[in-house]
Amino acid sequence: MNSCLRFWLASFARPPWDTGISPPELLEFIRAHPPGRALDLGCGTGTNAITLAQNGWQTTGVDFIARSIHQAERKAQQAGVSVHFLVDSVSHLPTLAGGFDLILDVGCYHGLAPLDKYRYFQNVLRLLAAGGYYLLYGFIGAENQTNLPGITAADVAMLTSNLHLISRVDGMDRSHSSTWLHFKRPPA
Repeated sequence: MNSCLRFWLASFARPPWDTGISPPELLEFIRAHPPGRALDLGCGTGTNAITLAQNGWQTTGVDFIARSIHQAERKAQQAGVSVHFLVDSVSHLPTLAGGFDLILDVGCYHGLAPLDKYRYFQNVLRLLAAGGYYLLYGFIGAENQTNLPGITAADVAMLTSNLHLISRVDGMDRSHSSTWLHFKRPPA
């Protein structure tokens, strides 16, 4: 079963990655940076997009699963915040205009096929403001197993071709090797 189908099927129950709690890495970023425009790629049911909005960020969340976006809209309304949610593929996004000060991805990129990763990265470059930040969390993939999702050394090389890597913190998550990557786009 491919990773996109697995994600889609899991969305009908509460997916294991939807904890309802924003990660400490995002909370630390919010504390250290003034609010601006934020884009949450693969936002799921909106937990992180809502956290950003609660902290003054003008936030857009994108996910390709309409049911997740509907749940996110309900959660944002219950939280009393305004978030623009959009049903679309993170490798597509033709209607979004750039200028985001923060692009966040918690667990989306690592499940994309190689061509979709390339298209996704082109969107990040198009949408991230000069001097903007890109926070990426995902499972680490094996270089020799291209059919498995994950962030590979080749992916990191592609990302660092136009973005400055500020930090990388590797760890373990549910018995998978994982990484937090923090990038900054150079000022214009």
